[in-house]
Amino acid sequence: MKVKISISEILVILAANLLYAAGVVFFIIPAELITGGTTGLALAINHYSGFSVASSVFIFNALMFVAGFLVLGKKFAFTTLISSIFFPIALGLLQTTFGHLVLTTDLLLCTVFASLAIGISIAMVIRVGASTGGLSIPPLIFHKYWRIPVSLTLYVIDCLVLGAQIFFSPTDKILYGIILVILYSLILDKLLMFGTGKIQLEVISKQTNEIKEMIIEKFDRGVTLLHGQTGYANAKTDLLLSVISQHELVKMEKLIRQIDPEAFVIISHVTEVQGRGFSLSKKYIKNK
Repeated sequence: MKVKISISEILVILAANLLYAAGVVFFIIPAELITGGTTGLALAINHYSGFSVASSVFIFNALMFVAGFLVLGKKFAFTTLISSIFFPIALGLLQTTFGHLVLTTDLLLCTVFASLAIGISIAMVIRVGASTGGLSIPPLIFHKYWRIPVSLTLYVIDCLVLGAQIFFSPTDKILYGIILVILYSLILDKLLMFGTGKIQLEVISKQTNEIKEMIIEKFDRGVTLLHGQTGYANAKTDLLLSVISQHELVKMEKLIRQIDPEAFVIISHVTEVQGRGFSLSKKYIKNK
């Protein structure tokens, strides 16, 4: 089985790891913030043993790479290998080149910008089917088998890593570290869902067939008709159900109102849609 990966995916992974390393070098290390993930674990090891942060990250990433290869497949392992090798190199180079540079000593600013760097970088690599290596791999394994949200598992693991650093950190750094983990978990969660949200449309109308044909012909969307009965008049009625993209909503509403100004329309936001036409390619069949 050949591993297929595009140049654009590799570039995204490299850019994300560079951003992650920049967040660590420019904001976490100068402010002596505690953080989660492999970096947080490496900072704890560095404090207790003096072992370099970059070397600790490399060794732990290698261990997690093996786990990712065995569980998540060849392509994931290959892309994660890129992260596992490039991130500690980028971290070491940035430390050597810009280690003396201090952008700000304000703890709040360092916390916010480190959160942005970490959250955005992790989201970038996960969206191309990879990871930054290290402790970002176990959440992906949990998500694959038990559908546990990546951000939730990452948050729990990071809290445990924070626990290993509280014994040598001042109280204010601990509190800022907690804020850091919460912020980048929220950023990661939002970015992973960005662009995947859809609109669920439910329509009750006397012109159901006309609305159904309009949705199929003008929007190329699937439609389901649910047969029901009104609660007050006990009249037979149909409920039309469809899932559309957010940018299609305004136009579709106008067309529904043109067909039936009295149509009863329910609009709901859904965070994820799987199946034919969304996670699977469309398949057209002829009506008999």
